[in-house]
Amino acid sequence: MATIQLQQDSLVEYGGRRAIITITAILCALLEIVDTTIVNVALNDMRGSLGATLPEVGWVVTAYAIGNVIIVPMTSWLSQQFGRRNYFAVSIIIFTLCSYLCGQATGIWELVFFRFLQGLGGGALLVTSQTIITESYPVEKRGMAQAIYGLGVIIGPTLGPPLGGYIVYHVSWPYIFYINIPIGIIATLLTLQYVRSPKFAEKKAAHEIDWLGIALLAITVGSLQYVLERGQEDDWFNSTVIIGLSVAAVFGLFFFIWRELTYANPIVELRVLKNGNLRVGTILSFILGFGLYGSTFIIPLYTQSILGWTAQQAGALMIPAALTTAFMMPIIGQLLQKGVPQQYLVALGMLIFVVFTFWGYKVLTPDTSEEAFFWPLITRGAGLGLLFIPITTLSLSTLSGQGIGQGAAFTGMMRQLGGSFGVAMITTFISRQTTVHRSALVSHLSIDNPAMQQKVMALQHGFMAKGKTAEEALKAAYQALDLTVTKQAAVLSYMDVFLYLCILFAVCIPFVLLVKGNKKKKVDLGEAMH
Repeated sequence: MATIQLQQDSLVEYGGRRAIITITAILCALLEIVDTTIVNVALNDMRGSLGATLPEVGWVVTAYAIGNVIIVPMTSWLSQQFGRRNYFAVSIIIFTLCSYLCGQATGIWELVFFRFLQGLGGGALLVTSQTIITESYPVEKRGMAQAIYGLGVIIGPTLGPPLGGYIVYHVSWPYIFYINIPIGIIATLLTLQYVRSPKFAEKKAAHEIDWLGIALLAITVGSLQYVLERGQEDDWFNSTVIIGLSVAAVFGLFFFIWRELTYANPIVELRVLKNGNLRVGTILSFILGFGLYGSTFIIPLYTQSILGWTAQQAGALMIPAALTTAFMMPIIGQLLQKGVPQQYLVALGMLIFVVFTFWGYKVLTPDTSEEAFFWPLITRGAGLGLLFIPITTLSLSTLSGQGIGQGAAFTGMMRQLGGSFGVAMITTFISRQTTVHRSALVSHLSIDNPAMQQKVMALQHGFMAKGKTAEEALKAAYQALDLTVTKQAAVLSYMDVFLYLCILFAVCIPFVLLVKGNKKKKVDLGEAMH
């Protein structure tokens, strides 16, 4: 134990060198986090220029998340194998190179492939940045560094849309990837020059590496994600591909769990999940990711596809929520330091998120104003501030030693996995519900209805006033009515998403209050935000 502590102390930096390392690590973490959501406001532009459908363009977001989820639990092991500095630098290079390739993509699946590779590089940036900052500061000064880092981790997903909106509006969507290139080059050079690697235990030989575990993890997550994304479009279990991949996901998960529990050198240590609070925390992290990334995905999509806003307008809408979350951060930190039980803060955050989602359900219309979104999004920002760190501290509150790091990796992985599931399920749900609502609306429209006849005649006369013949005007009137029905059906499907998110978070509140925290033990916020 003394040897480990001595090794950690030897990595502490001072003066300008520590400042450079801190800036480099935070910059890399923000690159990874912002890129998770920066594409959301560009999805409509991507659909147009690449000729993609809504479910297809959803893969641009989820492929990145899949790459993250696969690599995050392996990051500690990869750092040990190749040296932390080398692994971190290579990850930045992969992320930067794939950013360029994403901008150069000419087809949707080409873009999705490079986003997946970008996610593999980016997954290491977030986890390793946390470790580098923690080890660069002496124990008594880590609170300040972790506060800055945690602020970036929490507001990063919300800052992505406004930044992406500004770039798409003023230039074009490939530049949301190109901006990573100069930052990535600088970060790589600084990493090679200033970051140091700890002396790990002896590396594992090639035959000791858990190759089967890595393969099973990739097969399970990849197969499940494909089923979620393409299920609706491929008519679910009437498709042999969907059936085959569903079977692969189920058996892949079973054998992955068996492998990790029986292999001498597992790639992911599952035994730490014996801890009750961590099990609850991983579930809550999944739900948090579902709500965080799902709502960050759906709001820009709604405002652009239904309300006709520009990408910049859609992105700017998210700024107040980001500022609210930033304001909440030091308050949450103080409450945790004073010993307020984490489960109470999580329950309050869940309740506030319930208010936000129900409020969103009530304000959505085919022509909702910008002002109507302001206070619901402020509420969302407050709710996220109360959820993010308390959930991870609750997860780790009864762990000790290496279990804290392993538990932190699980909460991070489940948060990302929840986000990818959220985006996949929301896009599929919207597609299906729009069809359902459209059928229901059309069934209530009858040409024999006097009100219907008056509506058609009013539209016809309007088009005739613009110079169309009676026959052309009648055809245009029916087309306009059809578009109105389709738009209303889409609005109803978005409302359903908010309503079900509301129910999901409401159901979780009593379960959170039943969780017992460890009052005697304080959890390092630096570890908690891992």
